[in-house]
Amino acid sequence: MQHQGALAYQRTAQQTASPRDLEANLLARLASRLQNIRDTWPEHYDQLEETLNKNRKVWSIFVQAVTRDDSPLPQPIRQNIANLGIFVMGQTYELLAGADPAKLDALININRQISAGLRSKG
Repeated sequence: MQHQGALAYQRTAQQTASPRDLEANLLARLASRLQNIRDTWPEHYDQLEETLNKNRKVWSIFVQAVTRDDSPLPQPIRQNIANLGIFVMGQTYELLAGADPAKLDALININRQISAGLRSKG
């Protein structure tokens, strides 16, 4: 019963949260999943590909959003996010080609830093 209450709260929070909060929460959740895989390597290696692909999809959306002509963000911020996205894609492909748990650190840190930045600007 308590679990159902938590799920209802989560759905309500998602419906009332700003897009910035949703993005921050998503990045934080993905960072936590990547950190768990890193901390329990190689036991949770089987979760790596799925988590990396989800993270890549999120970053693909970010890159698409900031490279659109109608993006409201200032050009330097747009460029920085696009550059981070390119780096994330490269790290993701390197990890998928030859898993090295130390390469997860950069992805974890980027997600955490961007998540914190999104939360601080609310």
